[in-house]
This record gives sequence, C-alpha cells and structure tokens, in this order.
Amino acid sequence: MPNLISTKEHRRFCEFADTVRTSRYIGLCYGPAGVGKTLSAHSYARWPEQRPLLEMPHALADWFHVGANRPDWHTVLYTPLINTPPGRALTELTDLTNRHAMVRARDIDDPKRQTNLHGASLYTELVIIDESERLTTRAVEQVRDFYDRSSLGLILIGMPGIEKRLARYPQLYSRIGFVHHYRTLAADELATVLTTAFARLGLDIPDATTTEAIAAINRTTAGNFRLVTRLLEQAERVMKLNDGVDRITTEVIDAARDALVVGIS
Repeated sequence: MPNLISTKEHRRFCEFADTVRTSRYIGLCYGPAGVGKTLSAHSYARWPEQRPLLEMPHALADWFHVGANRPDWHTVLYTPLINTPPGRALTELTDLTNRHAMVRARDIDDPKRQTNLHGASLYTELVIIDESERLTTRAVEQVRDFYDRSSLGLILIGMPGIEKRLARYPQLYSRIGFVHHYRTLAADELATVLTTAFARLGLDIPDATTTEAIAAINRTTAGNFRLVTRLLEQAERVMKLNDGVDRITTEVIDAARDALVVGIS
C-alpha cells in the first residue's frame, strides 16, 4: 500500500470518521476507485499496526495486551469477500471485535472485555466495512442488525452508486447520519502532493520544467491518488533506466504513462 500523504480529503475523512465514532451512528463514504478511501481507512484504524495482532491465534492473543495503552486503537476494519453470506458476515464481525478486545484489554479479567448484546467488544468504538458493495442484500440486513444490537459506530465504504443502492433499504438508510463523498485531488493540492513525493524520491525542488510535468500528471491522472502513485513509480523506473536524468519532465511522464493502463473515469 502506498505511503499516506495527508491530503485535504484524508483530513475530511478523519473528521467524518471521528463524528461517526463519537455519535455512534452509520456513516457512508463513497468515491471513485483509487482516490484514497481504503488508504485513509487503514490509516485511521491504525490497521498496519493492529492487523498482525488481530490475526494471531486466540490463545496467544489472550496474553498479548500490547494495545492496553493505545486508546487510538478504537477502530477495526473489515473487508468482506465477494458475495459474503449473511451468517459469515456476522461471525467475522463478531470474531474481529472479540480479538480486538483481547489485544486492547489490560488483562484477561478486564471488565471491558465483556461483549454487548450482539457479541461485539466494548473496546470497539467503530467498525469500518470497506468494499461494502460486496455485501448481498441479506448480508446488508445482517450488518444493520449487528449495528442495531451494538453500541458501535459503523462506516460503509463503497464506489459511487452505493448510496443509491442503500436508499432501497429504508431501515438502513434512515440510520445513516453522515454521508461523505471522497473526491479526487484538486489541481493545487495535487501540486503539493507531488512536491512531497518528489522530495521523498530525492528529486530537485520543482522548477519550470517540473511544473510542466505536474500539469502532464494532472492531465493523465485527473487527480486520482492511486494512479498518481503508480505513475510516479513508473517515472522513477524510467529515470533509473536513463542515466543522468535527475528530474521529472513531460518526456519522463509520457514514457511512464505508456507503461500503464489508464482507465477512463
């Protein structure tokens, strides 16, 4: 997964997630593929740190309380398989929050390890479901029931159009308290992101030539964060193949673009 750059959209996502978590209602986040939804969710949930611990065997996790002093580990992230059966969605969500309690608890007698009416850990404040369009109709209802019986906040992340699909489920949609549209990078913010990325690559501070390259990147990617990352990876490869090239130019970007499949938004 690419390094996170704190963009305006990422900060807006964190504000959105904080509101859903503290208010304990359902939030809906949608946006085109590659804009950074999943990256923001992983960062907010501290998922690279938490996930390896949550995947440990129960017997080991029971004694591995490294999260006892990590109040920022308040969120778990769940990505369903394609066409996940309703029963499996419930089982996996319950198991995930139980494991979260094992890692967060100070000891095995910690009272907060108790579960709520639906088996969810009292340590878990927010569940983020990524790729939520994978959920079948019955699985969506199961998730809604899981939410109703718990005291958790819930965020559903999906592609544009999911908000129209969920509108067909009044019992779910009436519980959505916050809708967040995750957008592509604006031109000015793209320039800031690229300047940061150039610095990480050890490239020169943008000059007139690089400014033209930034414009070419904007035209190619339309502000799509994932595509920007892939394009820069290819640009770095092109530069290494051409000894002596020490800056991003339009020629480098054109060569990098030829190595990618650039879809039409």
